[in-house]
Amino acid sequence: MANPYLNAGPLNRVRCSVVVAAFPTLNITAQYMGKSFARIELEGDFVQQIETATGVVNSPEPYVMASITIGLLRSQALAANWLAQAQDTGILGDVTIHSDTSAFPAITLSDTAIRSLDPGAYDGTDPVVRLVLRGTTNINSSMWSFT
Repeated sequence: MANPYLNAGPLNRVRCSVVVAAFPTLNITAQYMGKSFARIELEGDFVQQIETATGVVNSPEPYVMASITIGLLRSQALAANWLAQAQDTGILGDVTIHSDTSAFPAITLSDTAIRSLDPGAYDGTDPVVRLVLRGTTNINSSMWSFT
């Protein structure tokens, strides 16, 4: 048998970014983030499994809620811009997060809003404002083909 070695591919620590389509001045690139950068979490069941007497009926969801958590640097003016945005309107529209590798696709959230903004401790040891955005992302696209 041949060696099953597979090159795992690279990660790029500065590739992660968050793009806000309607408010480009709020776009977040690596130089505005703390060491934790950003993460996305897709929430909830992709398919509801309705129990029957002898099994389940699968009912795909057309979307799930998703949260993007960003470690935004308080020491940069962009963090103050996000606070000002929250004070004006927390409704953002489409937001796209790009991962740390080109092998994984960008994920776009629709109907995105600012869920929370935690400035953190003002103790001179943690420069991160924890920003949480939440919106929907479409899934199960094949359910729309009525064949």
